[in-house]
Order: sequence, then structure tokens, then C-alpha cells
Amino acid sequence: MLRDTWLVFCRVMLPVLRNPVVVVFGLAQPLLYLGLFGPLLGAGGWQWFVPGLLAQMALFGTAYAGFSLLPEVRTGVMERLRVTPVSRVALLLGRVGKDVVLLVVQSLLIVLAATLFGFRASVGEVLLGLGLVALLGVAIGALSYAVALKVKLEYVFASVLSATIVPVMLLSGVLLPMSNGPQWLYWLSRVNPLAHVVDAERSLFNTGPVLFGLLSVALLVLAGVFYGVRTFHRESS
Repeated sequence: MLRDTWLVFCRVMLPVLRNPVVVVFGLAQPLLYLGLFGPLLGAGGWQWFVPGLLAQMALFGTAYAGFSLLPEVRTGVMERLRVTPVSRVALLLGRVGKDVVLLVVQSLLIVLAATLFGFRASVGEVLLGLGLVALLGVAIGALSYAVALKVKLEYVFASVLSATIVPVMLLSGVLLPMSNGPQWLYWLSRVNPLAHVVDAERSLFNTGPVLFGLLSVALLVLAGVFYGVRTFHRESS
């Protein structure tokens, strides 16, 4: 399975290496938030804002990954891969691995850019923060591919994303503290696992508690990979 995962990873990573401009395009939105929204928070807001921005990158960067699978489903590529001896788990994990690598590279570039605005973090904090972002990317990426394989149509997949991603992001507190809102909104955000991951990401850069956030992201990874693998087995059998 590891060999198959590596082969799938190389297959989907090769187009990115041939056209690295994809990495630059993926940075456009985070850079806009960094340059146009971050300064509104004041000089002391960068330590709070940048970790939330990294979690937002993980959400949007991997949630839309399923779109890359739909052309392969429509043109019969997945059908041809089904008759090969390649592991069904590898078909998922190889793709998720590519998305996570891109996410980590882009997140590192954003952290470096944020230092120009006043963000400060040690090497250890950056590495731990990127690790947490990578785990979140694994969970959301696996779910994205599974949902895409289920719906099989771009317009249906886009509708599912638009109905889920924005509410999840708003209730995670990546842009504004949920504690500033009414109590009912704050407690509603506590039901959102991403909110706890965002809290843990901020704690990593500000020496706060991270245990609950780590548990949340671990559960998300288990649920995402389990559902993804199950879907790839069912849809490819």
C-alpha cells in the first residue's frame, strides 16, 4: 500500500512540479487577507490572526481538492484504475498527500510573509503549527475526495461546498473572536470541531492549551480518512 500511495502521489504531483504557478495562485487569497484585513486588527493582532489564517488555508485549500478528481471520474480514468491492482486506499492517500504538501509549502510562505507585518514565532512553534495544519488538511482533503466521488458532478459538488464551507469557517472564529458575539453564537461555535483546531493553532503560537484542539483534529483525521477509504472501496468495487 505504501508503494502504491507513493506512485499515486508522484502521478498527481508531477503536473504541479511542471507548473509551479499553481502554488502562487493558491497564495492569492491568503495574501489579500494578510495585507488588507490583518492591519485592521492593530499591531498586536498578528499573533492572533495568522494562526487563524493558516487554518482557513487548510479549510479552503483542501476542501476544493475534490474538483480535481471529477474529470478523472467523468473521462473514465478512475474506471481504468479500478481494474489495476493498485490499492484503493492509495488512490485516496496519494492525492491527499499532494494536497497536504502544497498546503504546508503555502502555509510556510504565508508565515514568512507575515513576519514582514510583525508576526513573530520560533522555529519550533512554526513547525508545530504547520504539523497541525497538515493534519487538518488530511481530514478535510479525504472528506472532499469522498464527497466528490459520491456526487460525481461539478455543480452538485460546488453546491455542497457552498452550503458547508462558509458556515464552518464563520463558526470557527478564524476572522473574529466568537467570544465577542452573543452567547448562543459562541456556544454554537463550540459544536464546530474546526473552532477547537483554530484555538489550538493559536495556542501553539501563544503558549496556550492545545490538548482539546489536538483531540479534535485527531478525530477529524480518523473520521475523514475512514469515510474516504470506505467511499473509495465502495465506489471502486
